[in-house]
Parts: sequence; structure tokens; C-alpha cells
Amino acid sequence: MQAEERQKRITEHLQKAEFSSLEELSELVDASVSTVRRDLTYLESKGQLKRTHGGARLIQPKSEEFIFSERDTHEIDEKEKIGKTCADYIPGNQSVIIDAGTTAYHVAKHLETKSPQIITNSLPVANLYASNGMVEVILSGGVIYPRLGVLVGPLAVESFSRIHADIAIMGSGGITEEGITNSHNLLIDIQKEMIRAAQKVIFCLDHTKFGRKSVSHLCELDQVDTIITDARAPQSSLEPLRQRGIEIIQTD
Repeated sequence: MQAEERQKRITEHLQKAEFSSLEELSELVDASVSTVRRDLTYLESKGQLKRTHGGARLIQPKSEEFIFSERDTHEIDEKEKIGKTCADYIPGNQSVIIDAGTTAYHVAKHLETKSPQIITNSLPVANLYASNGMVEVILSGGVIYPRLGVLVGPLAVESFSRIHADIAIMGSGGITEEGITNSHNLLIDIQKEMIRAAQKVIFCLDHTKFGRKSVSHLCELDQVDTIITDARAPQSSLEPLRQRGIEIIQTD
């Protein structure tokens, strides 16, 4: 494959994924990592991307859809109720993985009295307890991605591949009987490691996520132990999940 075609494919891939590792890009264009590095250096010189440790990201992503503060205004009352319900459900003194979703952030807001050990790649969650002596926070490695308020990339994936936790608090872009999906390829590999690392997996999903399928497959339903949702979640969607052995908890 010629350099021009490789660079075109790399740029097109980043338009969709917004971030990618060297290894992923190397596989994408069937070229060595050193060749991809040279392509990235060239594309960076043209202002088309920004090189990061272990990969590259877009300089100006295509939309504001995933900005943390923007996402956190959606279904805010439901997220707050789900967050408190989930925090009340979690026993004290647990090691708890919290992903970078906004609903998971609302869980973190109510965990202080449980004296947990929090493991996260979420900058807002880490900042929430930065000066709190009752909550121990372990922050993953990775590249800071400001739009998502999250640490991403190979170091983040590796961080979660090396740990074990009692509970993982997860969010997603959608859930159907075919499984759970997410809207952002950037987070999928990290979330998969979070699920693998936890003894118990809890998904916190507001009612808008049911019957919805997002871009990327995250996990099968048999990897989910509990779903906590709001009172508006449709029973027609919840009952098949109960029949699959998933514990369903709804807020008042």
C-alpha cells in the first residue's frame, strides 16, 4: 500500500474513532509500526491529527456529542436517582471500578460514606475525591482526552488488565437482547477490561438506553449481573433481561 493510501485510511479511521493506537493503525493499513509512525508524523505536520503516546487523535473532532459536561445534562434527574440507588446498593469498603460515563459519575457522587477504593479512568471522578481522605482513588494511566474527561489508549487498557475489583459500575450507549453496545470506539477496549477485572458487573442505564443499539458491541448479556435503571424504563424491555437471570433494580 502506498503512503498516500495509508494516510487516507488512517485519517478516515480517526474521523470515526477519534483516537487509535499505533498497533490498531498498523493492522488497519497492514504496515509496520515504524511506517505508521512516519505517516503520523507527516499527517501531524499537515495539521490533520495530533500524535499521542502510543497513537494519534483528531485535533478537531467532528462533533460535541461526547463532551462530558454536555452529556451530563441529558436525563439529569434520572441519572441522579440511579446514582444514589446504586451507591446505596453497594456494600461498604469495596474496590469499585467506575467507568467514564456520566451516569457512573453520579454513582461516584454518593459513595463517600461507603469508604470505597475507587479505580477509574474518569478525570471528573478522580477530581471529585482528589482532596477527600475517606475515599482512595486509583487513576489509570493513559492519554488525557479532554472532550470525554477520560484517560484513554494502550496504557489505560493495560492498567485495567492488571487489576481485580469487587464491583464495576458501567454505562453504555444502548442495550438490546443481543447485548450491550457503546457509542464510542475509543472506550470499548477499556470497558471490556473493566468488566473482565470485576467480580460483579453493574450497568447503570437510564430509560433511553433500552432497545437502542449503538455503534460498537461491548459485551454479551451473560456478563451483566445487575442493571439499575429509572422508573420510566419499559417493562417490555426489562422482563426478557430478568428471564436471562439479570437482577433489575428500578428507582422510585
